[in-house]
Amino acid sequence: MAETISMPKLGFDMAEGLLVRWVKQVGENINKGDVLAEIETDKATVEVESSASGVVLQLIVDQGTMVPVNAPIAIVGAAGEKVDAAAATQAPAKVESQKSDEKPAVQTQPTTVAPVQQASAPLTSGPVKASPLAKKVAQDNNVNLASLQGTGPGGRVVRKDVEAAISGGPKRSTPVFSPSSTVIVSHDDKVIATTKLRQAIGRRLVESKTTIPHFYVTREFKMEALMDARRQINAIVPDNEKISVNDFILKGVALTLRQFPNLNATLKGTEIVQFGHVNVGVAVTVPGGLMTVVVKDTDQKTLRQISSEVKTMAGRAREGKVKPEDVDGSTFSTSNLGMYDVEEFIAIVNPPEAGILAISSAREVPVVENGQIKAGWRMKATISVDHRISDGAEAAQFMQALAGFLENPVGMLV
Repeated sequence: MAETISMPKLGFDMAEGLLVRWVKQVGENINKGDVLAEIETDKATVEVESSASGVVLQLIVDQGTMVPVNAPIAIVGAAGEKVDAAAATQAPAKVESQKSDEKPAVQTQPTTVAPVQQASAPLTSGPVKASPLAKKVAQDNNVNLASLQGTGPGGRVVRKDVEAAISGGPKRSTPVFSPSSTVIVSHDDKVIATTKLRQAIGRRLVESKTTIPHFYVTREFKMEALMDARRQINAIVPDNEKISVNDFILKGVALTLRQFPNLNATLKGTEIVQFGHVNVGVAVTVPGGLMTVVVKDTDQKTLRQISSEVKTMAGRAREGKVKPEDVDGSTFSTSNLGMYDVEEFIAIVNPPEAGILAISSAREVPVVENGQIKAGWRMKATISVDHRISDGAEAAQFMQALAGFLENPVGMLV
Protein backbone atom coordinates (compact mmCIF):
# COMPACT_ATOMS: atom_id res chain seq x y z
CA MET A 1 0.00 0.00 0.00
CA ALA A 2 1.29 3.44 -0.91
CA GLU A 3 2.62 5.59 1.94
CA THR A 4 2.60 9.36 2.08
CA ILE A 5 5.79 11.14 3.18
CA SER A 6 5.17 14.38 5.07
CA MET A 7 7.17 17.50 5.89
CA PRO A 8 8.84 16.70 9.24
CA LYS A 9 8.55 18.93 12.29
CA LEU A 10 11.96 19.87 13.69
CA GLY A 11 11.32 21.44 17.06
CA PHE A 12 8.13 22.72 18.60
CA ASP A 13 8.35 26.16 16.97
CA MET A 14 8.85 25.03 13.37
CA ALA A 15 5.84 25.89 11.18
CA GLU A 16 7.16 25.31 7.67
CA GLY A 17 10.20 24.33 5.64
CA LEU A 18 11.58 25.12 2.20
CA LEU A 19 11.85 22.06 -0.06
CA VAL A 20 15.23 22.76 -1.63
CA ARG A 21 15.90 19.66 -3.74
CA TRP A 22 14.46 16.28 -4.62
CA VAL A 23 17.15 13.62 -4.29
CA LYS A 24 14.89 10.93 -5.76
CA GLN A 25 12.65 11.32 -8.78
CA VAL A 26 9.36 9.70 -9.83
CA GLY A 27 9.91 6.11 -10.90
CA GLU A 28 13.12 5.61 -8.92
CA ASN A 29 13.45 2.83 -6.35
CA ILE A 30 13.92 3.91 -2.75
CA ASN A 31 14.56 2.03 0.48
CA LYS A 32 13.37 2.98 3.94
CA GLY A 33 15.97 5.36 5.37
CA ASP A 34 17.23 6.58 1.98
CA VAL A 35 17.40 10.35 1.52
CA LEU A 36 14.35 11.51 -0.42
CA ALA A 37 14.75 15.29 -0.33
CA GLU A 38 16.57 18.22 1.23
CA ILE A 39 14.65 20.88 3.12
CA GLU A 40 15.74 24.13 4.73
CA THR A 41 14.40 25.36 8.06
CA ASP A 42 15.27 28.21 10.38
CA LYS A 43 17.92 25.91 11.83
CA ALA A 44 19.68 24.15 8.97
CA THR A 45 19.45 22.22 5.74
CA VAL A 46 18.03 18.80 6.63
CA GLU A 47 17.95 15.54 4.71
CA VAL A 48 14.47 13.97 4.73
CA GLU A 49 14.58 10.19 4.77
CA SER A 50 11.88 7.97 3.31
CA SER A 51 9.77 6.14 5.87
CA ALA A 52 8.89 3.44 3.33
CA SER A 53 10.49 1.23 0.69
CA GLY A 54 9.29 0.93 -2.89
CA VAL A 55 9.07 3.25 -5.86
CA VAL A 56 8.58 7.02 -5.82
CA LEU A 57 5.07 7.32 -7.26
CA GLN A 58 4.55 11.06 -6.94
CA LEU A 59 6.35 14.21 -5.85
CA ILE A 60 3.52 16.34 -4.52
CA VAL A 61 5.38 19.65 -4.26
CA ASP A 62 7.93 21.37 -6.48
CA GLN A 63 11.45 22.32 -5.55
CA GLY A 64 11.48 25.83 -4.09
CA THR A 65 8.12 25.39 -2.36
CA MET A 66 7.54 26.47 1.25
CA VAL A 67 5.67 23.57 2.86
CA PRO A 68 3.82 23.55 6.22
CA VAL A 69 4.91 20.88 8.69
CA ASN A 70 3.05 17.57 8.39
CA ALA A 71 1.86 18.45 4.87
CA PRO A 72 2.36 15.63 2.31
CA ILE A 73 5.33 16.02 0.01
CA ALA A 74 5.63 12.65 -1.75
CA ILE A 75 4.06 9.22 -2.16
CA VAL A 76 6.02 5.95 -2.13
CA GLY A 77 4.51 2.58 -3.00
CA ALA A 78 4.71 -0.46 -5.23
CA ALA A 79 5.54 -0.14 -8.93
CA GLY A 80 2.37 0.49 -10.93
CA GLU A 81 0.28 1.24 -7.85
CA LYS A 82 -2.31 3.95 -8.31
CA VAL A 83 -1.82 7.14 -6.32
CA ASP A 84 -4.59 8.20 -3.95
CA ALA A 85 -5.96 11.35 -5.55
CA ALA A 86 -7.16 12.67 -2.18
CA ALA A 87 -3.63 12.70 -0.78
CA ALA A 88 -2.28 14.55 -3.79
CA THR A 89 -4.88 17.31 -3.46
CA GLN A 90 -3.55 18.18 0.00
CA ALA A 91 -0.38 19.62 -1.50
CA PRO A 92 0.39 23.19 -0.44
CA ALA A 93 0.06 25.93 -2.97
CA LYS A 94 3.28 26.87 -4.77
CA VAL A 95 4.89 29.87 -3.17
CA GLU A 96 8.04 31.84 -3.76
CA SER A 97 11.06 30.09 -2.29
CA GLN A 98 11.94 33.31 -0.50
CA LYS A 99 9.36 34.29 2.15
CA SER A 100 7.49 37.48 1.35
CA ASP A 101 8.21 38.96 4.77
CA GLU A 102 11.98 38.74 4.35
CA LYS A 103 13.51 42.10 3.60
CA PRO A 104 16.72 42.79 1.72
CA ALA A 105 19.73 43.70 3.81
CA VAL A 106 19.79 47.48 4.29
CA GLN A 107 23.06 49.06 3.22
CA THR A 108 23.67 52.51 4.65
CA GLN A 109 27.19 52.56 3.21
CA PRO A 110 27.29 51.27 -0.38
CA THR A 111 31.02 50.53 -0.22
CA THR A 112 30.80 48.25 2.82
CA VAL A 113 30.70 44.48 2.43
CA ALA A 114 29.62 42.69 5.62
CA PRO A 115 31.50 39.41 6.18
CA VAL A 116 28.60 37.64 7.82
CA GLN A 117 26.80 34.32 7.57
CA GLN A 118 23.80 35.87 5.82
CA ALA A 119 25.49 37.12 2.68
CA SER A 120 25.16 40.78 1.77
CA ALA A 121 22.65 41.36 -0.98
CA PRO A 122 23.22 43.57 -4.02
CA LEU A 123 21.63 46.98 -3.65
CA THR A 124 19.37 46.43 -6.62
CA SER A 125 17.92 43.07 -5.63
CA GLY A 126 16.54 41.00 -2.74
CA PRO A 127 18.53 38.73 -0.45
CA VAL A 128 20.86 36.20 -2.03
CA LYS A 129 19.31 32.74 -2.10
CA ALA A 130 21.93 30.28 -0.85
CA SER A 131 22.07 27.09 1.17
CA PRO A 132 23.40 27.30 4.76
CA LEU A 133 26.44 25.22 3.79
CA ALA A 134 27.19 27.56 0.87
CA LYS A 135 26.94 30.52 3.23
CA LYS A 136 29.37 28.90 5.67
CA VAL A 137 31.93 28.07 2.97
CA ALA A 138 31.57 31.59 1.56
CA GLN A 139 32.09 33.21 4.95
CA ASP A 140 35.12 31.04 5.76
CA ASN A 141 36.75 32.02 2.46
CA ASN A 142 35.59 35.67 2.29
CA VAL A 143 33.52 35.12 -0.86
CA ASN A 144 30.71 37.57 -1.68
CA LEU A 145 27.66 35.42 -2.51
CA ALA A 146 26.04 38.32 -4.34
CA SER A 147 28.69 38.03 -7.05
CA LEU A 148 27.95 34.35 -7.79
CA GLN A 149 25.56 32.80 -10.28
CA GLY A 150 23.68 30.02 -8.51
CA THR A 151 23.15 26.67 -10.20
CA GLY A 152 20.68 25.30 -7.65
CA PRO A 153 16.86 25.38 -7.87
CA GLY A 154 15.59 28.83 -8.78
CA GLY A 155 19.11 30.22 -9.10
CA ARG A 156 20.01 29.21 -5.53
CA VAL A 157 23.73 29.37 -4.70
CA VAL A 158 24.95 25.95 -3.54
CA ARG A 159 28.26 24.72 -2.15
CA LYS A 160 29.78 23.80 -5.52
CA ASP A 161 29.19 27.36 -6.80
CA VAL A 162 31.20 28.79 -3.91
CA GLU A 163 33.97 26.19 -4.29
CA ALA A 164 34.21 26.98 -7.99
CA ALA A 165 34.63 30.66 -7.18
CA ILE A 166 37.31 29.87 -4.62
CA SER A 167 39.33 27.68 -6.98
CA GLY A 168 39.05 29.97 -9.99
CA GLY A 169 38.68 33.43 -8.47
CA PRO A 170 41.41 35.96 -7.78
CA LYS A 171 43.26 35.72 -4.48
CA ARG A 172 42.56 38.48 -2.01
CA SER A 173 45.59 40.26 -0.68
CA THR A 174 45.93 40.70 3.07
CA PRO A 175 46.81 44.25 4.14
CA VAL A 176 50.09 44.56 6.00
CA PHE A 177 50.29 46.93 8.94
CA SER A 178 53.45 48.26 10.50
CA PRO A 179 53.96 47.12 14.11
CA SER A 180 55.03 50.67 14.96
CA SER A 181 51.81 52.18 13.69
CA THR A 182 49.64 53.69 16.45
CA VAL A 183 47.00 55.24 14.19
CA ILE A 184 43.46 54.00 14.86
CA VAL A 185 41.30 54.26 11.75
CA SER A 186 37.52 54.59 12.03
CA HIS A 187 35.36 52.58 9.65
CA ASP A 188 31.88 53.05 8.28
CA ASP A 189 29.01 51.41 10.13
CA LYS A 190 27.97 47.99 8.87
CA VAL A 191 24.33 46.94 8.70
CA ILE A 192 24.05 43.17 8.86
CA ALA A 193 20.89 41.21 8.07
CA THR A 194 20.26 38.57 10.72
CA THR A 195 20.10 34.96 9.61
CA LYS A 196 16.98 32.82 9.91
CA LEU A 197 18.71 30.89 12.69
CA ARG A 198 19.52 34.07 14.62
CA GLN A 199 15.91 35.22 14.23
CA ALA A 200 14.60 31.88 15.49
CA ILE A 201 16.92 32.00 18.50
CA GLY A 202 15.72 35.51 19.25
CA ARG A 203 12.05 34.55 19.10
CA ARG A 204 12.49 31.54 21.38
CA LEU A 205 14.63 33.24 23.99
CA VAL A 206 12.42 36.33 24.17
CA GLU A 207 9.48 33.97 24.72
CA SER A 208 11.43 32.08 27.38
CA LYS A 209 12.58 35.12 29.36
CA THR A 210 9.20 36.88 29.19
CA THR A 211 6.92 33.91 29.92
CA ILE A 212 9.02 31.59 32.14
CA PRO A 213 9.87 32.70 35.70
CA HIS A 214 13.50 31.57 35.95
CA PHE A 215 15.45 30.83 39.10
CA TYR A 216 19.05 29.64 39.38
CA VAL A 217 21.09 27.36 41.63
CA THR A 218 24.90 27.14 41.37
CA ARG A 219 27.15 24.44 42.80
CA GLU A 220 30.87 23.73 42.68
CA PHE A 221 31.90 20.13 42.00
CA LYS A 222 35.08 18.30 42.93
CA MET A 223 36.42 16.91 39.66
CA GLU A 224 39.62 15.02 40.61
CA ALA A 225 38.04 11.56 40.44
CA LEU A 226 36.30 12.30 37.14
CA MET A 227 39.46 13.70 35.54
CA ASP A 228 41.38 10.61 36.68
CA ALA A 229 38.69 8.25 35.34
CA ARG A 230 38.75 10.09 32.03
CA ARG A 231 42.52 9.72 31.76
CA GLN A 232 42.31 5.99 32.46
CA ILE A 233 39.53 5.42 29.89
CA ASN A 234 41.23 7.48 27.19
CA ALA A 235 44.46 5.57 27.69
CA ILE A 236 42.83 2.37 26.43
CA VAL A 237 40.39 3.55 23.73
CA PRO A 238 41.22 4.55 20.12
CA ASP A 239 41.91 8.21 19.40
CA ASN A 240 38.56 8.66 17.63
CA GLU A 241 36.69 7.35 20.70
CA LYS A 242 38.21 9.57 23.38
CA ILE A 243 35.77 10.54 26.13
CA SER A 244 35.27 14.20 27.06
CA VAL A 245 34.40 15.72 30.42
CA ASN A 246 31.07 16.70 28.86
CA ASP A 247 30.26 13.05 28.09
CA PHE A 248 30.56 12.25 31.81
CA ILE A 249 28.37 15.24 32.66
CA LEU A 250 25.65 14.23 30.18
CA LYS A 251 25.54 10.73 31.66
CA GLY A 252 25.47 12.11 35.21
CA VAL A 253 22.70 14.58 34.35
CA ALA A 254 20.59 11.85 32.78
CA LEU A 255 20.94 9.49 35.74
CA THR A 256 20.13 12.34 38.14
CA LEU A 257 17.01 13.26 36.16
CA ARG A 258 15.75 9.74 36.77
CA GLN A 259 15.75 10.61 40.47
CA PHE A 260 14.07 13.98 39.84
CA PRO A 261 11.36 13.39 37.20
CA ASN A 262 9.81 16.77 37.98
CA LEU A 263 12.80 18.43 36.31
CA ASN A 264 12.48 16.14 33.29
CA ALA A 265 9.10 17.60 32.50
CA THR A 266 7.04 20.28 30.80
CA LEU A 267 4.04 22.41 31.73
CA LYS A 268 0.82 22.02 29.75
CA GLY A 269 -1.93 24.28 31.00
CA THR A 270 -2.52 23.37 34.64
CA GLU A 271 -0.74 20.01 34.35
CA ILE A 272 2.90 18.98 34.62
CA VAL A 273 3.85 16.25 32.16
CA GLN A 274 6.80 14.17 33.38
CA PHE A 275 8.53 12.58 30.38
CA GLY A 276 9.01 8.81 30.34
CA HIS A 277 12.31 9.12 28.45
CA VAL A 278 15.39 11.09 29.42
CA ASN A 279 16.60 12.82 26.23
CA VAL A 280 19.35 15.28 27.04
CA GLY A 281 19.89 18.16 24.60
CA VAL A 282 23.41 19.46 23.94
CA ALA A 283 23.87 23.05 22.73
CA VAL A 284 26.22 23.12 19.72
CA THR A 285 27.81 26.22 18.21
CA VAL A 286 27.07 26.49 14.48
CA PRO A 287 27.70 29.31 11.99
CA GLY A 288 25.35 32.13 12.93
CA GLY A 289 24.11 30.78 16.25
CA LEU A 290 23.35 27.70 18.32
CA MET A 291 21.54 24.42 17.78
CA THR A 292 20.56 21.75 20.27
CA VAL A 293 21.25 18.14 19.29
CA VAL A 294 19.58 15.42 21.32
CA VAL A 295 20.98 12.23 22.82
CA LYS A 296 17.93 9.97 23.11
CA ASP A 297 17.62 7.81 26.25
CA THR A 298 20.87 9.25 27.60
CA ASP A 299 20.44 7.47 30.91
CA GLN A 300 20.53 4.06 29.20
CA LYS A 301 23.66 4.62 27.08
CA THR A 302 27.33 4.09 27.82
CA LEU A 303 29.84 6.92 27.86
CA ARG A 304 31.24 5.73 24.52
CA GLN A 305 27.79 5.70 22.94
CA ILE A 306 27.03 9.19 24.23
CA SER A 307 30.41 10.47 23.01
CA SER A 308 29.98 8.96 19.55
CA GLU A 309 26.46 10.29 19.09
CA VAL A 310 27.33 13.82 20.20
CA LYS A 311 30.37 13.96 17.88
CA THR A 312 28.36 12.67 14.92
CA MET A 313 25.34 14.94 15.43
CA ALA A 314 27.46 18.01 16.19
CA GLY A 315 29.41 17.40 12.98
CA ARG A 316 26.22 17.23 10.95
CA ALA A 317 24.89 20.36 12.66
CA ARG A 318 28.00 22.38 11.80
CA GLU A 319 27.81 21.18 8.19
CA GLY A 320 24.14 22.17 7.98
CA LYS A 321 23.11 18.54 7.42
CA VAL A 322 21.26 17.57 10.59
CA LYS A 323 18.68 14.81 10.50
CA PRO A 324 15.21 15.40 11.95
CA GLU A 325 15.86 13.02 14.84
CA ASP A 326 19.09 14.89 15.71
CA VAL A 327 17.27 17.98 16.98
CA ASP A 328 13.85 16.74 18.07
CA GLY A 329 12.60 15.38 21.37
CA SER A 330 14.84 16.85 24.08
CA THR A 331 13.42 16.74 27.62
CA PHE A 332 16.23 18.68 29.39
CA SER A 333 19.10 20.72 27.95
CA THR A 334 22.74 21.45 28.72
CA SER A 335 25.06 24.24 27.60
CA ASN A 336 28.82 23.78 28.07
CA LEU A 337 31.25 26.70 27.73
CA GLY A 338 34.04 24.87 29.51
CA MET A 339 36.32 24.96 26.47
CA TYR A 340 36.45 28.77 26.72
CA ASP A 341 37.88 28.92 30.26
CA VAL A 342 34.61 30.19 31.70
CA GLU A 343 34.33 30.34 35.48
CA GLU A 344 30.55 30.66 35.71
CA PHE A 345 27.48 31.57 33.64
CA ILE A 346 23.73 30.99 33.48
CA ALA A 347 21.63 29.72 30.59
CA ILE A 348 18.07 30.47 29.48
CA VAL A 349 15.53 27.66 29.73
CA ASN A 350 14.85 26.03 26.37
CA PRO A 351 11.04 25.95 26.15
CA PRO A 352 8.99 23.87 26.67
CA GLU A 353 11.48 22.13 29.00
CA ALA A 354 11.63 22.65 32.78
CA GLY A 355 15.35 23.31 33.08
CA ILE A 356 18.81 23.69 31.58
CA LEU A 357 22.28 23.17 33.07
CA ALA A 358 25.03 25.70 32.32
CA ILE A 359 28.43 23.99 32.60
CA SER A 360 31.62 25.97 33.14
CA SER A 361 35.30 24.99 32.94
CA ALA A 362 36.93 22.30 35.03
CA ARG A 363 39.89 24.23 36.44
CA GLU A 364 42.84 23.43 38.66
CA VAL A 365 42.62 25.97 41.48
CA PRO A 366 43.81 26.42 45.09
CA VAL A 367 41.42 24.67 47.50
CA VAL A 368 41.32 24.22 51.26
CA GLU A 369 40.90 20.71 52.65
CA ASN A 370 41.39 19.84 56.32
CA GLY A 371 42.87 23.27 56.93
CA GLN A 372 45.51 22.84 54.23
CA ILE A 373 45.81 24.71 50.93
CA LYS A 374 46.46 22.49 47.93
CA ALA A 375 45.72 22.28 44.20
CA GLY A 376 42.43 20.72 43.22
CA TRP A 377 40.14 20.35 40.20
CA ARG A 378 36.86 22.24 40.53
CA MET A 379 33.96 22.99 38.18
CA LYS A 380 30.93 25.21 38.64
CA ALA A 381 27.56 24.54 37.07
CA THR A 382 24.27 26.44 37.31
CA ILE A 383 20.82 24.99 36.78
CA SER A 384 18.10 27.32 35.47
CA VAL A 385 14.58 26.13 36.30
CA ASP A 386 11.00 27.10 35.46
CA HIS A 387 9.60 28.21 38.83
CA ARG A 388 6.09 27.20 37.76
CA ILE A 389 7.23 23.57 37.73
CA SER A 390 9.80 23.34 40.51
CA ASP A 391 11.31 25.19 43.46
CA GLY A 392 14.76 26.02 44.79
CA ALA A 393 14.95 23.15 47.24
CA GLU A 394 14.34 20.54 44.55
CA ALA A 395 16.90 22.16 42.24
CA ALA A 396 19.46 22.20 45.07
CA GLN A 397 18.77 18.52 45.78
CA PHE A 398 19.23 17.79 42.08
CA MET A 399 22.64 19.46 42.10
CA GLN A 400 23.59 17.56 45.26
CA ALA A 401 22.62 14.25 43.64
CA LEU A 402 24.50 15.21 40.46
CA ALA A 403 27.60 15.76 42.60
CA GLY A 404 27.28 12.15 43.73
CA PHE A 405 27.86 11.01 40.13
CA LEU A 406 30.44 13.59 39.07
CA GLU A 407 32.54 13.25 42.22
CA ASN A 408 32.29 9.44 42.23
CA PRO A 409 32.08 8.62 38.50
CA VAL A 410 32.32 4.87 39.05
CA GLY A 411 28.61 5.13 39.85
CA MET A 412 27.94 5.88 36.18
CA LEU A 413 29.80 2.81 35.00
CA VAL A 414 27.91 0.11 36.94
